[in-house]
Amino acid sequence: KYNVKATFFVTKNAKKYKKIIKRAYEEGHTIGLHTWSHDYSIYKNEKTYFNDLERIEREVETITGAKTYLIRFPGGSSNTISMYYKIGIMTKLTKKVEKKGYEYIDWNIDSGDSGDTTKSKKIVKNITNALKNEKVNVVLQHDIYEYSINAVEDIIKYGIKKDIVLIE
Repeated sequence: KYNVKATFFVTKNAKKYKKIIKRAYEEGHTIGLHTWSHDYSIYKNEKTYFNDLERIEREVETITGAKTYLIRFPGGSSNTISMYYKIGIMTKLTKKVEKKGYEYIDWNIDSGDSGDTTKSKKIVKNITNALKNEKVNVVLQHDIYEYSINAVEDIIKYGIKKDIVLIE
């Protein structure tokens, strides 16, 4: 509707939403890798992490016909959850993914939709209050929550009005 493109980091749910992912890709949206399982136990060692990542990588390539090297770590690249599985794993993984040719993305704006925020208006407020013209805005927002989906149009309209670049 507004000719705005988004980046979708997908998990094993990609199997369920093949047609939607294919359409999004064909319409110029970016499809990134989030891991197959999104289970934090992937952080117990490098092999477990890469097995999980490569599984979703193969699925996305099957769906879109293209390889993607854009990833988002579950919990972000500096998450604290991973240390419960293996201390120092994120330092190793961030270096290793880059060495393997991947680019990882972290957010700098949290919509709050995966926490206590369950109201669309609050999600809009969380995001629009944090947007800045002088930086690239990378928003953590999930398309699995209707209340979050319902906030997107207002966020886009705000960004267009303020001439703000954001990545969702």
